[in-house]
Amino acid sequence: MVAYSKLCLFGLVPAVYAHAGRGDERASTFAGATSTFQFPPPGVTATVPDPNFPDKSVVGFPGPTPTGDEAFAIETAPAIPAIENESPIVRPNTFDYHGSTFDVVRSWGNLSPMFSLHPGTFGLPDTSPLVPEGCAINAVNILHRHGARYPTSGSAPAAFAAKLNSASNTNAGFSASGPLEFLNTWTYKLGAEILTPLGRQQLYELGVNTRVRYGDLLKEAKDLPVWRTTSEERMIDSALQFAAGFFGVQKFSTSYHQLIEIEASGFNSTLAAYDQCPNANNAIAGFGTTQATKWAAIYTPPIIQRLQQFISGVNLTAIDIIAMQQTCAYESVALGFSRFCHLFTQSDWESFEYLTDLSFYYSVGPGNPATAAQGIGYVSEVISRLTQTRITKFDTSVNSTIVSSNILFPFKQPIFVDVTHDSMITAVAVALNLTSLASGGPLPTDHIQRDRKWIISHIAPFATNLVAQLLSCPASTTTPTHIRWILNDAVVPLTGVKGCPPNKNGLCDLATYIKGTQERIAEVDYQFDCFANYSIPIPDTIVDGRFPPSLRNKTA
Repeated sequence: MVAYSKLCLFGLVPAVYAHAGRGDERASTFAGATSTFQFPPPGVTATVPDPNFPDKSVVGFPGPTPTGDEAFAIETAPAIPAIENESPIVRPNTFDYHGSTFDVVRSWGNLSPMFSLHPGTFGLPDTSPLVPEGCAINAVNILHRHGARYPTSGSAPAAFAAKLNSASNTNAGFSASGPLEFLNTWTYKLGAEILTPLGRQQLYELGVNTRVRYGDLLKEAKDLPVWRTTSEERMIDSALQFAAGFFGVQKFSTSYHQLIEIEASGFNSTLAAYDQCPNANNAIAGFGTTQATKWAAIYTPPIIQRLQQFISGVNLTAIDIIAMQQTCAYESVALGFSRFCHLFTQSDWESFEYLTDLSFYYSVGPGNPATAAQGIGYVSEVISRLTQTRITKFDTSVNSTIVSSNILFPFKQPIFVDVTHDSMITAVAVALNLTSLASGGPLPTDHIQRDRKWIISHIAPFATNLVAQLLSCPASTTTPTHIRWILNDAVVPLTGVKGCPPNKNGLCDLATYIKGTQERIAEVDYQFDCFANYSIPIPDTIVDGRFPPSLRNKTA
């Protein structure tokens, strides 16, 4: 979720018109109408317990139930299998038939399903998530995004559907032909906000993968772990699906404690910090839309010219093109397939991907002055866990009630799991000073920067996961000595953290890392960056997610 609808690009792009062609068939009056279905049927509920369908405690006869030992693939396996399967999505083709060599699904930015990144994605090609030779793993801290969802409320795809439906019910109506002919009978089948079936699958499988990789760490647990999420429906479902995959569907509810933090204005949560940061909900946050709009004005006109000839009665705009590309992604992750996907060439999809990258970079990435402030609360919690020291200064998004409690925020557990949103993943990455992600920035708005590392389908896709491994090097050491961060199976350099030198495995001495990150926490001014009345400097040369201290005396 991103406040201020700053990533929707809805209503902010200037309209561009082309000559409208004429189709052969008038669209149905239901074209663009919303289609929904609810299950179970009205008035039908399952009674629990139901004497007609007794549960296993009544039926008995469970068969043999001995368990095996814990898996520890991250330390014992010769390799970690890459996550590449996009099932149940039907891989789309492109308008120029490049679908066999170009993967459209991986060009959807934050709407792409998570996939394992190449080891060298962030500059460390000679390492992997596997524990480095000579080291042993002590604990992991996992921050992951929810799974694939329907569009957020008021999204561009819903607005495009409403536009078509409105046109279909005028006296003139509209008609579409050729590649757009399906619009004559197309209906909008997407809900809003909640997980799709693919989203549920993603988080269940992430839980399974985590158990196979890190399950042996449970042997160090002295109590049931406390894992966190927020109160939104998709966030709770994501957390429960992960737990079911990790612990098993019959055991997960009694194998851990699920802490649900309220996600709403007026409640502190480091997993949804934008709710308490005013500059995450105003024109400062909307700067990503401003920048992405410039690129949209460049890449969409040729698409409009190509497609407009196939539809009359509806004037296509840049907003519509973006909405149609988003609809391709949303229908695919919800329904398995979308006829919108093949309307666009490989170049069109590369342009859409860059549009999303720009939007995130300047709204909730290195180029926005309120980004680090939104992520710094979570970074403080990570340091609190690493040092086993309670947070005592509460001037960020940290919830004092939670982090002050031994029950709600325990230190001594080997696996920490927190669920968050795409914009918080990017904010935390910036707050952590993972500077390799921003290399090559600021991003231009008049052409695609091909060598950029800031690619949102790599950083914040559905079910993205950012993992901190706490390690002992050498393995014979009884206490942790090093730390490293892994994003979607690619190790991220820690050279942005003061004192951490280049390392082929992405390792940094733990004491050095803690000290350098504490300095990062101290330099991020949450109160100013979130609450001060300022404008983004033009040109925007910010690359660390903070308002430049040298410009503060020029603010109102």
